[in-house]
Amino acid sequence: MSHRLRSALTMLGILIGIAAVILTVGLGEGASAQVSSEIQSLGTNLLTVTPGSTTTTGGVRGGLGSATSLTAADATALANKKDCPDVAAVAPVSSRSTVLVAGSTNWTTTVSGSSPGWLSVHSRSLAEGNFFTQDDIVKANPVMVLGATTALELFGTRDPIGQSVSIGTETYTVDGVLNVIGSSSTSGTTQDDLAVVPISTFQQHLAFGLTRTSVSSIVVEATSKNTLSAAYQEIDDELLALQGASTPLAANFTITTQTQALSTATSVDHTLTILLAGIAAISLLVGGIGVMNIMLVSVTERVREIGLRKALGATPSVIRRQFMAEASVLGLAGGLIGVLLGLGGAIGLPHLISNPIVISPSAAVAAIVVSLAIGLGFGVYPASRAARMAPIDALRSE
Repeated sequence: MSHRLRSALTMLGILIGIAAVILTVGLGEGASAQVSSEIQSLGTNLLTVTPGSTTTTGGVRGGLGSATSLTAADATALANKKDCPDVAAVAPVSSRSTVLVAGSTNWTTTVSGSSPGWLSVHSRSLAEGNFFTQDDIVKANPVMVLGATTALELFGTRDPIGQSVSIGTETYTVDGVLNVIGSSSTSGTTQDDLAVVPISTFQQHLAFGLTRTSVSSIVVEATSKNTLSAAYQEIDDELLALQGASTPLAANFTITTQTQALSTATSVDHTLTILLAGIAAISLLVGGIGVMNIMLVSVTERVREIGLRKALGATPSVIRRQFMAEASVLGLAGGLIGVLLGLGGAIGLPHLISNPIVISPSAAVAAIVVSLAIGLGFGVYPASRAARMAPIDALRSE
């Protein structure tokens, strides 16, 4: 208390380190929670089938998804309850970016060709109008369902239902508008800027070359989370049979689940959290060194006090406890202020960076314990040095 500024500066290193650790860990946990929430909102009983890779005549191998081994007919086969009883809904998907024109307004967005099962497998709903039907697919009708952002960009405040939208020389009728769901943190793009048309219409007017008969992926919804494994096996067996592949190694497709996507995203966030927390922990080390430095100075300044106490009967353990207590108070005070600073940052920062910060009570308690441990750990040497002083040498020191 007699050296308030020096004590405050000593605590500064610890409180900055504690606040930094709390915020970085909170950011990591917040990102993980946000990604998990988005993936969970899509359903934990989803499977995505993507094509395999291609190899050119020159021996150049394309990446996964470059093949044209999946077709809309494959999706129809997977929807057969006799062969795949644990499959609830199937949606083939093919997409491309193109320009939509409505009157004098144009907008570039992603147009996807799919089936009526698209709504179910993507957990989407309509704000107004209707989604296209199986009859629209059979007849390849030029109808379209717009995302909320796309509808706003093309029609403003006008009602888009029944309006015409042109893509190239083809004209489509808007049948429905999807509800708003916002942006995805995993992709960083809005999920409301899109248009969906019947897969047959897409293949006739928007696909080119071999892609007229192929699809870029097939999204499958299992009847429940408990039947996910059974649906996976049924899809695998059915596609192997359709492709004439004798073993899974010969298959030219890949099946992934939402659980796998969640595991991958969580693993990445966990690694980044550890990295950021490690960097922030360096501040704690610097703060601990500051505590040791100040305590050594304090021992040097108070040599006569130490000598007097020992001459009056204070044992080395009493002297040691005195300086350990002072170091602990510095560490604990810095930790408490750091936790408060971290909690304040967790409340205010999300409004500035648009990312959630999750602070757990256990993390705050752990931070306080760590700050106390730092004070004790870095106060051991100065306290031991003071305890070893000979009373006569300390008393004659100026």
